[in-house]
Amino acid sequence: MDYSIWFQIVVCILMLLRSVNGFKVPITFIQDAVAKGGVCLDGSPPAYHFDKGSGAGINNWLIHMEGGAWCNNATTCFERTKTRLGSSKLMTKQYTFSGILSNQAKYNPDFYNWNRVKIRYCDGSSFTGDVEVVNPKAKVYYRGARLWRAIMDELLAKGMKNAKTALFSGCSAGGLGAILQCDNFRALLPSSAKVKCLSDAGFFINAKDVSGASHIQQVFADVVTTHGSAKNLPPSCTSKFDPKLCLFPQYAARGIKTPLFLLNAAYDAWQIKNILAPGVADRHGTWHDCKADIKKCSNTQLQTMHGDSPSRGYYINSCYSHCQSGTQETWLRNDAPLLNNTMISKAVGDWFYDRKPFQKIDCPYPCDKTCHNRVFE
Repeated sequence: MDYSIWFQIVVCILMLLRSVNGFKVPITFIQDAVAKGGVCLDGSPPAYHFDKGSGAGINNWLIHMEGGAWCNNATTCFERTKTRLGSSKLMTKQYTFSGILSNQAKYNPDFYNWNRVKIRYCDGSSFTGDVEVVNPKAKVYYRGARLWRAIMDELLAKGMKNAKTALFSGCSAGGLGAILQCDNFRALLPSSAKVKCLSDAGFFINAKDVSGASHIQQVFADVVTTHGSAKNLPPSCTSKFDPKLCLFPQYAARGIKTPLFLLNAAYDAWQIKNILAPGVADRHGTWHDCKADIKKCSNTQLQTMHGDSPSRGYYINSCYSHCQSGTQETWLRNDAPLLNNTMISKAVGDWFYDRKPFQKIDCPYPCDKTCHNRVFE
C-alpha cells in the first residue's frame, strides 16, 4: 500500500475541514492596560484576536465582541473570576474565526479581507462598568468600560485610526455592547469613514417571565448598580429613563445615531431559557422540555414565546437560536437559514454597503423550515 497517497488524502480532508470550520487566530493580551485600570474582573489584562486585512480591505475593520451573559452582584462576579468570562488567564489561546470572521470570500464575501478582530469578554457588564474602588478581600474589578477603551486604543494604534470603513458588532452580551457602545465607537474613527453597527442576539427584552415577575429587569438593575454602569450608558437614554432601564436595547437603541442592524431569532434560545422561563419562575418544570427543544413546545407555549418582535428589527427569523453571525452554518452555507429567500450574510452585506435595505420579520414558528434550531441536552 502506498501510504504517501493516503497521507495526501488525509491532508486534503483536513484542509477542507479547516476551510469549512474556520481557522484559528492567536490571542493578544494588552499588558499596559493594567496600569490604566482597564482589566478583567480578576485584574488580568484584556485580550483579543486579530487577523490582518489585505488588498482592498486593508483599511476596513470588523470588530466582533464576545458574549457570555453578566454578573450582577459581588458573589456572581467573584465566581466569574474563576472562568474565562472573568479572567484572561483562563481563556483559550486560539480562537476559531468563521462566519462573519472568515477569511475566505466563498464563506464571507463582503468582509473576508478586512481587518477582523474578536474581542474577548471578561468584565460581566457588556463593556459598561467603571468602579474605581476594588474590594480588598475578593479583589474583583468592575472596569468593563475602561477595558473596552483600552482595546480600542490598541486597535487605533494598529491602524484603525485610518479606517475608511468599519463594522462594529457583537454576539449576545457582546451584541448588547455593540448597541450601547455604537456611537462611542463611531466617534473614535475619522468623520469621513463609513461606520455601522451590528447586534447579533443582543436585543434583550424587558419582559415579564411566565410567573408574571420582572426577573430580568431586576438582574439588569443589579448589573448597572454593581458595575457602576449608569455613566457609560447612552446619554440619549439616561436623560429620559431610569439609567437601570438603559441596559435594555428597547430603551437605549432609540437614541443611537449610527446606523444599526439588529439580527435576532424571534425565539431567542437564551432569552426563553433565562428571561421568559427562568428556573426561579418555573419551579414545577413545566417549561423544561420546551426550553431544551422547541419541537416539544405546546401551542400555548409557542404563543407565549412569540409576543411582539422588537420594532427596530431588520433580520428577525423565527428560529430557536442564539447568535447566528459567528458560525458558518448560519452565516453562509448551502443550508443556512433564509428569510425572504435571503441568507443572513447577504442581508447584512447588502445593508452595510447600501445595496439594498433589509427589514424583515419572519412568520411564527414552525413556518420557517430553514432554521438551525438549537437542542439542549
